[in-house]
Amino acid sequence: MNNTMEYKGYIGSVEFSEADSIFHGKVQGIRALISYEGTNGKELVEDFHSAVDDYLILCKKENIEPEKAYKGSFNVRISPELHKKAVVYAYSQQVSLNKVMEDALNSYIVAKENN
Repeated sequence: MNNTMEYKGYIGSVEFSEADSIFHGKVQGIRALISYEGTNGKELVEDFHSAVDDYLILCKKENIEPEKAYKGSFNVRISPELHKKAVVYAYSQQVSLNKVMEDALNSYIVAKENN
């Protein structure tokens, strides 16, 4: 089972409140709070789509650029020793540190997806 959904490039979470017997979620990866809910899966998806559409309409109406999730830039905190090793490796391979990190993340994710 998947706990996310996607619409127009936006990723939404899927959660369930046992106390309220309701599905709910919010759009991930942006600062704006876009939330939605439903009593079943179909209602949740419909409200998610509607919430994203409403956000995009509001941005257009107010002449604001909609936030884009996952722009490809993020900060990662690692130990100084690992940072040093990564830089030395990148230099020895004549590639950027960004390339080393991208390759490492890609390899890790592919390995996890295949397990």
